[in-house]
Amino acid sequence: MTEDRHHSARGMPWAGTAPRTSGAGAGSTSATSSSAVTAAAPPAAPVKRRLVGIDAARGLALIGMISIHILPAWNAATFQPTLQWTVFAGRSAALFALLAGVGLAFSTGARTPHTGRAMTADRWGVAVRALLIASLGLAINQALPGRSIEDVPAVNILVYYGAFFLLAIPFLGLSARALLLCAGCFALAGPALMHLLRDVLPVVENYNLAFADLLTDPGGSAARLLLTGVFPALPYLAYLLAGLAIGRLDLSRLRTQIGLLVGGVLLAAAAWATSRLLLGPAGGLAELVRSTPGLDRELVADVLRFGPDPTLPTTTWWWLAVAGPYTNTPPALLLGLGSAAAVLGLCLLLARRTSGWLLPLSAMGSMTLTVYSAHLLALSTELHYDEPMWFVVHVGVAMVLALVWHRVMGQGPLERAVAAAVRAVRRKVLAGGRTG
Repeated sequence: MTEDRHHSARGMPWAGTAPRTSGAGAGSTSATSSSAVTAAAPPAAPVKRRLVGIDAARGLALIGMISIHILPAWNAATFQPTLQWTVFAGRSAALFALLAGVGLAFSTGARTPHTGRAMTADRWGVAVRALLIASLGLAINQALPGRSIEDVPAVNILVYYGAFFLLAIPFLGLSARALLLCAGCFALAGPALMHLLRDVLPVVENYNLAFADLLTDPGGSAARLLLTGVFPALPYLAYLLAGLAIGRLDLSRLRTQIGLLVGGVLLAAAAWATSRLLLGPAGGLAELVRSTPGLDRELVADVLRFGPDPTLPTTTWWWLAVAGPYTNTPPALLLGLGSAAAVLGLCLLLARRTSGWLLPLSAMGSMTLTVYSAHLLALSTELHYDEPMWFVVHVGVAMVLALVWHRVMGQGPLERAVAAAVRAVRRKVLAGGRTG
């Protein structure tokens, strides 16, 4: 095993590709005037640019995740974090979770949430999507070697994604303002629950849950999915619900896109500054060292740079002031949320003028479920250790194949299969007349 494996088992994606739009007048009569058709046409270009920008953001997050899995976390000569680790660690997963929420918004009415029977069908469809993605993740985990964080080639986020979607179902009908309020609550309550319950919850040592774990230790598996895992669902709902709120906005508006970029940067900067203030002038760092046996300032610095050490006891609430990658504290969640919103805003702005140049990213982003699954299966061969060229191989092959598939076939194969199952369930619910 190599040193960078300890910090490279992280990462990832999705709510699926944003839905394709149909013609505005598909169901109209022949008496529809040409002026009405002309009036309906202009929104098509902004909608297309919006979808390209969102898929490009997904593609960028996917590249970030691949880099975390393959490239070293620190410089062997200086023991300082590498650039890719500093940029992508924790933030790629945050961006994917936020974009999953945006995708959920698109599939449940976009700016105007569905109601009644349509929303009931949406909820059943999201449940089916969650179960299929989680089942796929469990199946892939069977192929991944290792159990502990030092042994696994990557921590598979797919099973966690299933939990994200299931927990999001009750929130699908809320307004953007209510969703943002709920996201803030989960950003505070999720880390608090993690801190309170860490020492009493059952522990599953397997970082990639298998079918056997669910059967033999359902309590421990649920605890890992919700609170103790690398991507705990309750804190991560802050990302998903914020993305759901963003998806309720008019993302084709320049003002909205600039607001995401500027607001995201300000939120990330405020979260980082708050953490530094709490750990510095407020005395948090000194309290952490005083309250935690065996801890010194250098170890705290490692947590801030590389993420949590599961062997350290969380003896004080001051741990919730750190903002290291994968710490899932309030400052870390808000830092990830701000970064994700800023990236989405930037990609939407770039897509207004340079959507063609974004095609390599957006093609990957339109089929992240397929690409991510293939990436994990490739990692199971364990050929990537100590070979940064494999990062180029993974990204290059994924980009080329995604471009070809997207141009020839459109939707990715796994995305197509999941979408077909969701459509079938929605049709059945709608035909059955259930309301909710």
